[in-house]
Amino acid sequence: MSVPPGRQPEESTARPLRRSGDPLAVLRRVSAERPPPRAGERCEMCAAPVTEVHQHVVDLESRGLMCTCRSCYLLFTAESAHLRYRAVPDRYLSFPDFRLSPAAWDALEIPVGLAFFFTNSMLGRVVAFYPGPAGATESELPLGAWEGVAEANPALQAVAPDVEALLVRAPGSAAVSAQGGAPTDFEAYLVPIDACYELVGRLRSVWRGFDGGQDARQALREFFETVQVRSRPAPAHRRVAT
Repeated sequence: MSVPPGRQPEESTARPLRRSGDPLAVLRRVSAERPPPRAGERCEMCAAPVTEVHQHVVDLESRGLMCTCRSCYLLFTAESAHLRYRAVPDRYLSFPDFRLSPAAWDALEIPVGLAFFFTNSMLGRVVAFYPGPAGATESELPLGAWEGVAEANPALQAVAPDVEALLVRAPGSAAVSAQGGAPTDFEAYLVPIDACYELVGRLRSVWRGFDGGQDARQALREFFETVQVRSRPAPAHRRVAT
């Protein structure tokens, strides 16, 4: 699985926290009694075995995704600004009324027809990434351009910082890279952040040529078919009068 730019998960070490009631104290007790590592994939927090399909936790400092067992995952599901780790929820939403014009897309300066946006709470702003042959590439997201998108789509407030992303695709082009002609409609979904990096890793492994090639287009179609099946419409969000 591809992970966000920065240190890899195995390079980061949780720093001891001293406040009482901290879930990391539970992890330290578990780790002290854990058995020697065995073959197979394991939880990156307590070393317990995990299945191929498992859940993830985001390390806010390294921006890495950590594979976790169910018990460790549940320790970080509560929303708290004091936790270094955040559990990635398994939530998919669609935005049928998503509004984005070709001019607004151009203003975001995304060079391809696909990108995902999420709030990085450590930086205090929204960041954007798009897939390519080298993996996930960060875009220099113009602040004013994104504020315009958010204002036109108040339902986007549902996207949780750090652990969920807004995935936007310019339909009408089967290729990953934008190729001629301005898109006239866009698809937008709220997806878990680990799903975005899974897609990036998959595209990187099959990418050929300038636009990704046939295998990348097929991987992209399959991914969006899964997202569409799993998504439910996002609740309507009313604008607050000022």
